[in-house]
Amino acid sequence: MFEVGVVTQFEAAHSLHGDFGPATRRHGHTYRLEIAVRGPSLRADGTLCDIGMLQSVVEDAVAPLHYQDLDELDVFAGRNTTAEAVALVVCEVIASRLNSVGLSSLSVRVWESPQAYASYHTEL
Repeated sequence: MFEVGVVTQFEAAHSLHGDFGPATRRHGHTYRLEIAVRGPSLRADGTLCDIGMLQSVVEDAVAPLHYQDLDELDVFAGRNTTAEAVALVVCEVIASRLNSVGLSSLSVRVWESPQAYASYHTEL
């Protein structure tokens, strides 16, 4: 299985609902995202997918989150804005925009600090 990935980041605020101690107060993160696509074979040009295209899709998916309060965005309505929720939402947006020919899966890893991440993986 081949894998190609890109990395990006965005700044956003949020607050968690539930038993999360100080994280229930509004606070911000520099979210770091690692996005990877996988597939069993390479295209005729020797690549799994065009990295420039993947980077563009990722940047377009993340742009609406940058410098936002995640709790106020429609895409998170009814959800606790955990790192898991961010990974799921970003993964869904990217998957809907990928030309998945030859790709078998997509994963999004969201780091909310250098020590903590959550990820979501889906088959394409």
